[in-house]
Amino acid sequence: MSGHFRPSRRAMLKVGLAGAATVASPAILRLTASAQSGPIKIGLPLALTGALGSVGQQQKRGAELYAKIQNAKGGILGRPIELLIEDTAGNPANCVRKAQEMVERRDCRLLTGITLSSEALAVVPKLAEWDSIFISSDNGDGRLTAESLVPNFFRANISGPMGTRAVSLYLRTAKLQKFYALGLDYAWGHNSVQVFEQEAVKSKKEFIGKVFAPTGTKDYSPYITKIRQSGADAVFLVLQGDDNNAFLSQAQQYRLPEKVKLLTEIVDLASIRAVGDASLGLIGSSRYSFTYDHPLNNEFVALWKKEHGTVPDTFEGEQWQCMKVFEAGIVKAGGIEAAKLRAALEDIEIESVKGKVHIRKCDHQGVQQGFMVEVVKKPGFDTPVPEVIATFPGDSTTPTCNTMTFKD
Repeated sequence: MSGHFRPSRRAMLKVGLAGAATVASPAILRLTASAQSGPIKIGLPLALTGALGSVGQQQKRGAELYAKIQNAKGGILGRPIELLIEDTAGNPANCVRKAQEMVERRDCRLLTGITLSSEALAVVPKLAEWDSIFISSDNGDGRLTAESLVPNFFRANISGPMGTRAVSLYLRTAKLQKFYALGLDYAWGHNSVQVFEQEAVKSKKEFIGKVFAPTGTKDYSPYITKIRQSGADAVFLVLQGDDNNAFLSQAQQYRLPEKVKLLTEIVDLASIRAVGDASLGLIGSSRYSFTYDHPLNNEFVALWKKEHGTVPDTFEGEQWQCMKVFEAGIVKAGGIEAAKLRAALEDIEIESVKGKVHIRKCDHQGVQQGFMVEVVKKPGFDTPVPEVIATFPGDSTTPTCNTMTFKD
């Protein structure tokens, strides 16, 4: 030792751990030189498997076609787009872990496509620490742009309350008076049913009751029995993926549509294709529809047909629009640094597949038109398709800032 200070093993371990934490802490990580000049990395932690795997697969296809088309044009700001795609299986803990790995190991600071609202709610508290921007392409839970809003989160898609509001506006002139609701038993389902109940009461309609089914439910007969016995004129559905397909098939089997009108927050082609004629007559809001006649949508549909030989579905269109919002923000910011990109995205407006989309500065929600569709048979299509039967301006379907409630 001869007079020299030699720290204990425990002290050295403490210093070592502290040093490692300093190096690895996302709070102080900054964009590397390669991240500022190399490919623009966009991370998509997606539910590619599980009950909502069909939604995650749509988001994946939407992002991939955008990246392919944009890279053929030279990328964004002359930089190629690189997509980092991982399967979360719809598990919030998996989603946080996959997103964190993208940030810390692959220096990816742009996130999108997180499929379930429960996953998004788990990720958003981490965004400031990760110095990352997350733009939602499908998350429905209204809280993400209300009490759970964080500065680095933006929503380009139609939210659950917005879809529900379109349905409620449509029903104001309908003869239907008594309503029941069935939703998936997680954040999005509860949130949308809550908004529907509030809107029904506000419209002087009778809201009889509600029930929630766990994701992955195979047998919907007990729920169908409750709906039949409720005395409702119509049932409002907040279902997606395998659950939606199972319910619609079984509803037809039990002849529920003969007694109760089926209304839904989301009409998508995946469910229509899965259940065929069991979807006929279904009325609901649509976050995106290939049948909407708009020059940019017609162009997108043509691109999609060329690539996939079919028309784009709901979340393929929503993901495409989300990528266009990302692109506009990055161009305006002149790069992908979070602080500059956040400022650029606030109050940005683009023209896209659904017309004008304005990202509102006050709560980062994308204000856009609301669509109502009815599932019908049309010449030239093997399966039924959603036909647009009503549109509502974004100002009437978007909640007041930082809320899930509406002006009237």
